[in-house]
Amino acid sequence: MSFALIFPQNVAMSSGVYHFGPFELNVAERRLLRDASVIPLRAKVFDTLCVLVENAGRLVRKEELLSAIWHDSIVEENNLTQSVSILRKALGDGATGESYVETVPRIGYRFVAAVTAAGSAGEPTAAPRSAPDRRSRQEIRYCKTDDGVSIAYATVGSGYPLVKSANWLNHLEYEWDSPIWRHWIGELSRRHTIIRYDERANGLSSWEADDVSLGAWIRDLETVIEAAAPRKFALMGISQGGAVAIDYAVRHPERVSHLILCGAYSRGYAHRGSPEALKARQALETLVRLDWGKNNPAFSALFTNVYVPENAKLEHQQWYNDLQRVSASPENAARIMEACDVINVRRLLPRVAVPTLVFHSDRDRAVPPEEGRILAAEIPNARFVPLPTGNHILLADEPAWTIFLEEMGAFLGWQDTPARAGAEVS
Repeated sequence: MSFALIFPQNVAMSSGVYHFGPFELNVAERRLLRDASVIPLRAKVFDTLCVLVENAGRLVRKEELLSAIWHDSIVEENNLTQSVSILRKALGDGATGESYVETVPRIGYRFVAAVTAAGSAGEPTAAPRSAPDRRSRQEIRYCKTDDGVSIAYATVGSGYPLVKSANWLNHLEYEWDSPIWRHWIGELSRRHTIIRYDERANGLSSWEADDVSLGAWIRDLETVIEAAAPRKFALMGISQGGAVAIDYAVRHPERVSHLILCGAYSRGYAHRGSPEALKARQALETLVRLDWGKNNPAFSALFTNVYVPENAKLEHQQWYNDLQRVSASPENAARIMEACDVINVRRLLPRVAVPTLVFHSDRDRAVPPEEGRILAAEIPNARFVPLPTGNHILLADEPAWTIFLEEMGAFLGWQDTPARAGAEVS
């Protein structure tokens, strides 16, 4: 794959001195030392190391690395892959049990060792971007379903477990630094052990899946729960994930202590009694097959305007644009949408026997507010919280996010209920 490098050079390359493990990196003198011995590196490999170290702890995308290191050339992506491979060997990455460079499949790389920077007088100072404590970072593992599909799941945080069922679309690693999801992960993981996963055919899970259906999604959730092994937990379903969570709660009420539904629905487009809406949805699915992942600003703006139409910034639109490239193939994205269209778990709503809290944005464009009211009316003793926003996914700086946190805190018994939107993933 070739890149015509039109990206801005947004990855810093300074002239500092950095220490990590037994290594000293002197950028100005272009020298890497290990225990006072020089480790020779080719020019581009050295540049790769500099960029990663100076952005330690942050996911650096392949495009950023290519732009910073080969800013005046058109190169193949395998040039970068080869440089990282050579760098890992030079650092002895993994040979001593110590890891330095983490690969984020299809996206980029992260320098995960702790880094400190030395000032001009040799005094150690805090690095501008130090690697986060690994205890505060998510751990990604894999489990396999009965039909042989590999499902990626992540755990982060501490406290009473909270499982989030997958929605359209997810990517565990890409969400970590996302302006759409990082405040969700950060705030909730301060109080809970959060368990998330990428459903089949998207994200870090296997893209090769013959069965993409509600039944398969329920089995995916069951497989993740058995692998992550919480005996009892709170279960959250957002959007499409709500139907999966409802079905699971009916099947396994002894495992679910609380059910949280946000922007969720019990019936897809094919069961809502609106032929016009279904036709519009099918037209969108055709566009997905044609334009998905092609870096089309108008197409990505369409998704931004549906999911976060209010207070969205350029970074949100760019995130949805990048999500297309990393989360799923055009065919898989459309297949998942089509499977969502035929969801119908409404008959199960009266059988939900666990305490339930239903959130729904009062101007939601992705899932009509009526769908949230149906959930609250037909699930016994469910509590309904309307949110004053048009955003399907709540942003960190809007009042609806504060309301969400306050209501979640009361429902789940948090000791501290935040007065405003707070933590992000470090």
